[in-house]
Amino acid sequence: MSAKKPFAGKLIAFEGLDGSGKSTQINLVQRWLAGQGCRVFHSAWESSEMVKEALRRGRKQQLFTPTTFSLLYATDFADRYEHQILPMLRGGFIVLCDRYIFTSFARDGVRGCDPAWLRELYGFAHIPDITFYLDLPLHMALDRVFRARQQLNYFEAGMDIGLSQDIQESYRLYQGRVFDQYMSMINEFDFTVIDATRNIHEQQEQLREQLATRIDLTAFGEKAAS
Repeated sequence: MSAKKPFAGKLIAFEGLDGSGKSTQINLVQRWLAGQGCRVFHSAWESSEMVKEALRRGRKQQLFTPTTFSLLYATDFADRYEHQILPMLRGGFIVLCDRYIFTSFARDGVRGCDPAWLRELYGFAHIPDITFYLDLPLHMALDRVFRARQQLNYFEAGMDIGLSQDIQESYRLYQGRVFDQYMSMINEFDFTVIDATRNIHEQQEQLREQLATRIDLTAFGEKAAS
């Protein structure tokens, strides 16, 4: 993986467990940056049209092996990276990624994929300028998900790796292992940890302070681009 990039833009990733509030915070950050006059682009996880149908059908029919699962998500990410992320970085945008390669490192690592192989697989991807990790205790993340969702799907619950026949228990065990994977990456990839137990406003203030301190936002306004 490339550590730094000769791009005019900045790459900001948001990571965390399901239920940690990533989507809420990234949407608020996007609106705030736009309100500051910055050129900003939001790239969502699993948004490539090229493999969306293959992913949907494979999950529905429970066809994936761990390696197949990993390779399809890597294909989805590569397409999004080449057609969304890179052009915007080259165009001088602040790119906000709702999940990045670290999501695959965590999930695929739980499914038994070799960490070194995963890092080589995603070796084309640049390390973000900032990676925010929204840190929420496992029990709180699980509680939020169970209250918000009436039904869990087979793969998001880790049922494919045989942790439990009960889907909620499988989800608990699977998310616990994903949490451990994230913990192991905090120092490796220099995550900026945000306390996701704090209220939405407090988290947003911390995110904005980090961005304003570490990035010259005036360089990303429309006047700067002209």
